[in-house]
Amino acid sequence: MARGGNAWEVASKAGISKEEIDAKRKHRDIYYREFISKHDIEIPGVVDVIAELSKHYKMGIVTTSRRVDFDLIHHSKHITQYMDFTLCVEEYTRSKPHPDPYLAGMKKFGATKDECLVIEDSERGLTAAFNAGIECAVVANEFTSTHNFSKASYRIQTLKDLVSLLQSID
Repeated sequence: MARGGNAWEVASKAGISKEEIDAKRKHRDIYYREFISKHDIEIPGVVDVIAELSKHYKMGIVTTSRRVDFDLIHHSKHITQYMDFTLCVEEYTRSKPHPDPYLAGMKKFGATKDECLVIEDSERGLTAAFNAGIECAVVANEFTSTHNFSKASYRIQTLKDLVSLLQSID
């Protein structure tokens, strides 16, 4: 799905009815909310890195998560206090890999492409940043380590490496 469209679009093009897709989506959403309410999915060290970066940079989160899921994930986390905004999937027209999410983020900041750097962990996100004309630093995770990140402007091993990367390009 990384190269375009999402699973629901693929299913629709394959002839699966809207009703069946909606039922599967609802089932997936219930399972997902149950999972995220029971598991800590925070990236180790992320709060410390974000806290440090917030002293020097404006930051926002642009996610393909729905607002209800995003809030469930982050209700007890501290990361959002360092963000200038969060944009969830309901707040832009087309999802990643389309550029719309990042273009909406730039508009929120009132920033130009040259003033932004996207941090991504997926090929879909990288493609969205690339299609928006914004440089992107990629930090792969265990689920995305096999993705094609050849369009990335920068590659980092962990989020902790982001601090030194930003210092080197400022």
